[in-house]
Amino acid sequence: MKKPDSLYHLSHTDLDGYACQFLTSLCFEKVAFQNSNYGDEITGRLKIFFDTMLLDPSKEILLLVTDLNLSPKQCDYIEKQIERLQSFKPGIHISVQLLDHHGSGAESAAKYDWYYLDTSRSATKITYDWLRENFGCEAIEPYESLVEAVNAIDIWLTDREGFEFGKVLMGAIASSREVGRALFDDEDRRHKFHLIRSAHAIIDEERAHIALDNKIHAIKKAFFSQGRDDDTLDNLVADYLTDLLTERKEELLIHYRDKVGVLTYAVPNISVIGNAFLVKNPDIDFILNISPNGSISLRSNNKADVSEIAATLAGGGGHPNASGGRIGGFKEVYSYPEVKRFVENLIREKTKEQA
Repeated sequence: MKKPDSLYHLSHTDLDGYACQFLTSLCFEKVAFQNSNYGDEITGRLKIFFDTMLLDPSKEILLLVTDLNLSPKQCDYIEKQIERLQSFKPGIHISVQLLDHHGSGAESAAKYDWYYLDTSRSATKITYDWLRENFGCEAIEPYESLVEAVNAIDIWLTDREGFEFGKVLMGAIASSREVGRALFDDEDRRHKFHLIRSAHAIIDEERAHIALDNKIHAIKKAFFSQGRDDDTLDNLVADYLTDLLTERKEELLIHYRDKVGVLTYAVPNISVIGNAFLVKNPDIDFILNISPNGSISLRSNNKADVSEIAATLAGGGGHPNASGGRIGGFKEVYSYPEVKRFVENLIREKTKEQA
């Protein structure tokens, strides 16, 4: 297989899915990542990729899907989008490869020649072997023992040496919600890659699974400290996310009447993060966080009555500096610009009704 100029890699949101992406990150220079749960999100994430490909100057593009079983309808969507893109951009070549191990994908695998299904191996092991066979990627060879551990836990080979180690790492990835992929997708994935890389560094230790379990907290702190003075993990995460929000502040700006706010999407622990951000950014009057189910949380630092904003937008309420509610009709979306358009339209409609 010819090495692509650009790789677009969609994978699942568990250890197996992220481990596949960790491997491709070592083999390709230009990689775009997305992660998805099963169901409708897959199409939403694929749409983000195809929209990006439209502006990609690369001539040879590979769409790689790992650890996700796609329905025939989703597979058909991929083929139609590729056909559409190639008609818009003559000279571009887009190929697709799916590597999966879920038996529920058998119908699609029988219909599409790019759909590779093998129920005897985890997606990580399939991807490892595929990268070695097709691209001769030597950079992933040192991680073979990690691949075997992921394989053991993902397809539940309890008698394999790496099973218990994989179990600890699987739990660490599943609980790594400090960053949140909805708004800070790249940083969240970077955090998970850090966990995987750090775990591999101790995989050959005696009783490695216990050593990893004992070190998870320190491994996480190492990621979030980034030159900061030592502190609790919660405070380090708050400082890290505050810095990220401050860097993207202009992109996140919204306006409510004469107040200037920042809109975030599915940011975890928003009470702590929001307050820290407002202290660091006195030019911002409030912060509004919306969750995928439409629940909103607002914070201010004595610069806006967010209880009034919550009542107007969501029939909610609370205190002048801390309020919340739930917006009816909000449907989960997978890109921040869509969230922002929805909220800005809602603010215009609701404030116009009160005028």
